[in-house]
Amino acid sequence: MIKKKHLQKTLLKEINLEGIGLHTGLNTKLKLLPAEENTGVIFKRKDINPNIEIPALASYVVNTERGTTLGTENILIKTTEHILASITGCGINNCIIEVYGEEIPIMDGSSKKFVDEIKKAGLKEQNIFQDVFVVEKNITIKNDENGSEIILVPNEKLSITTLIDYGTKALGSQNAVLNNIEDFSTEIASSRTFSLLSELEILINQNLIKGGNLDNSVVYVDKLIDNTSLNKLKNQFNEDKLIIEENGIVNNIELNYPNEAARHKLLDFIGDISLIGMPIQGKIISNKPGHKINVDFAKEILGQIKTEKKSNYPSVDFNKPPVMDINQIMAMLPHRPPFLLVDKILELSDKHVVGLKNVTMNETFFQGHFPGTPVMPGVLQIESMAQAGGVLVLSTVPDPENYLTFFMKIDNVKFKRPVYPGDTLIFKLELLTSIRRGICNMKGYGFVNGHIVSEGELMAQISKKNK
Repeated sequence: MIKKKHLQKTLLKEINLEGIGLHTGLNTKLKLLPAEENTGVIFKRKDINPNIEIPALASYVVNTERGTTLGTENILIKTTEHILASITGCGINNCIIEVYGEEIPIMDGSSKKFVDEIKKAGLKEQNIFQDVFVVEKNITIKNDENGSEIILVPNEKLSITTLIDYGTKALGSQNAVLNNIEDFSTEIASSRTFSLLSELEILINQNLIKGGNLDNSVVYVDKLIDNTSLNKLKNQFNEDKLIIEENGIVNNIELNYPNEAARHKLLDFIGDISLIGMPIQGKIISNKPGHKINVDFAKEILGQIKTEKKSNYPSVDFNKPPVMDINQIMAMLPHRPPFLLVDKILELSDKHVVGLKNVTMNETFFQGHFPGTPVMPGVLQIESMAQAGGVLVLSTVPDPENYLTFFMKIDNVKFKRPVYPGDTLIFKLELLTSIRRGICNMKGYGFVNGHIVSEGELMAQISKKNK
């Protein structure tokens, strides 16, 4: 289920960064820019004319080998996971990332530099609430070929556990846990990328890791290598001497954490699932994560989000008593029959309202709209929707009976299906911005039998009655 949980955030000011790409070995400049509400995260290739924009969404992933690559029109952004993890871990919802090259800099192999610069720049709270994917049922994604599995279950907040096992003494079995996304900067961000020694020669032969060195990666010794391979590594890393001990770490680099590898896999996972396009509320257990299964998981959730957005039908229990019955509604709203067009309030919070209107043949408007073919006027559907929204805004004052509600603006209204006598109209309205000075800006939907019949954006203001 998609719910609005908190106000969106963006950067307070621009950030400029520069570094070497892990695989290309090329120097790349970056700019992180503040963005308007509902922008999301968008990469922009500034070294190409015209500039190409690539949204940070799973549907734009074109490759998951040795990193997550986004692309469109044959234009690529490689190794996106670390910067995306930083943006997500710092709570940013809207950001433009201008890239002067095709690969995000590796920095020290972690997200620390990105996080440090974001903290220096600061964040700005915006005026529109952020959608959050709230998990209501278990979701599982598996890869039977390598035994990878991701399990998502309901939880009161986002919690992530990663488990890794590379079948080697050098690395061993590890796990890492992040119970609060707010702890990303202190618990996860400084975890560096890593590799097994046996993989390096393969990567070099594939013309990869041109920008890799012992300052931006941890290399675990899973097997000893011959002098030819050792010399290749010396040239690759520009090192005069390499210390390689069985089941150790090349050059005995000191780890930031005993389970740094598992923490880095958790970092990658956060970056990859940010491609869902909104935060998740749920508990995630990721066994043997990798970019491919991470992105497959993100695509699965993104697909569910798209399906829900198409319907957006509220899940209500009609066996429960309403939050407000007709008498309570009349005590709040100034409207009276025959112009009182909401019968029940089924849900009410500080950010949304769900109302109900039973459409019967007794409605006076059916006498003329239309004789012999009764259809509820679209304008009255919007009025009914607005009255439910009026309950939302009037619930913010202690004496709603002393106020009137006035329309200020109606935008993007659409009518999808006709409404007939005997239909039950369900209205769902959510705040687009927080209520200020009695002004309420809402997105509303009308449903019959789970299908959208009407929708629109409504702005209303409450004003005290003249005495």
